[in-house]
Amino acid sequence: GKKMGIVGFGNIGQATARIAQAFGMEVLVYTSKDSSALPSGMKKADLDELFAESDVVSLHCPLTPSTKDMVNKSRLEIMKSNAILINTGRGPLVNEQDLADALNEGRIAAAGLDVLSVEPSDSNNPLLCAKNCFITPHIAWATKEARTRLMDIAVNNLKSYIQGTIINNVAV
Repeated sequence: GKKMGIVGFGNIGQATARIAQAFGMEVLVYTSKDSSALPSGMKKADLDELFAESDVVSLHCPLTPSTKDMVNKSRLEIMKSNAILINTGRGPLVNEQDLADALNEGRIAAAGLDVLSVEPSDSNNPLLCAKNCFITPHIAWATKEARTRLMDIAVNNLKSYIQGTIINNVAV
C-alpha cells in the first residue's frame, strides 16, 4: 500500500521496481522513457511529483551536471515526513548537508546510503552523525551471487581472448 519512487529506470531501477510491486507497492518512475514503454502498473512522474508522493525514493540514475545535488533542500522539503531515501547510485546525487539537516530535523524519516560524495568518507561528513542515516561502504552490489557472476564474466573474457575471440569489447 506504499508508494516507491524510482529515479532512473535502467536495469537496476527496473529490477527494484519489480521488487517493489511484489511487495504491493505502487511505483512512480522518473525516466526519459515514454509512459507507454513502462511495464504495467508503473506510472511516469516528474521529479517533484515523485518526491512529494513517494513513501520511499530510490536513486538509480547516473551522475551528470543535471543530476548533481538533485536531492537538495527544496526536494527534501516536499517529501513526506515519514519518507525514506535510498541512494545506491552515486553519492553526489545528494547534497549531504541538506540531507543531514532534513534527517536531524525530522523532515524525513530515514536514509539508506551505499554511496557518499567522497569515498572513503571524510570524518567531517555530516551524514556520519545524522539521525536515522544508515550507510554501507559501497558494497550493495557485492552479494555472493554478484561476485560469482563477475568472476564468471572475467574467466569467460580471458578464455575468449586466448581463443582469439573478442567479447565485451569496449572501443576507446
